[in-house]
Amino acid sequence: MGDRWHIEVDRGICIGSGMCVSTAPDGFTLDSARQSHPAASEAPAAEVLLAAAEGCPVEAIVIRIGDTGEAVFPPPE
Repeated sequence: MGDRWHIEVDRGICIGSGMCVSTAPDGFTLDSARQSHPAASEAPAAEVLLAAAEGCPVEAIVIRIGDTGEAVFPPPE
């Protein structure tokens, strides 16, 4: 699944549930408007980051393989 992932949060659909922060506290933060932000735009591939994306109630988190751009989450159809 690639050694490094590129992580984005679509703040247009983020509802600020905080699930990502509770699942991966080192991977995500909430700003003062309760919008999620990745702690870093690139990170080593990690199951905890994938779990955070999968647990987002509105699927606002997008993870891609850093060097190819191939989708990790949401998975390609």
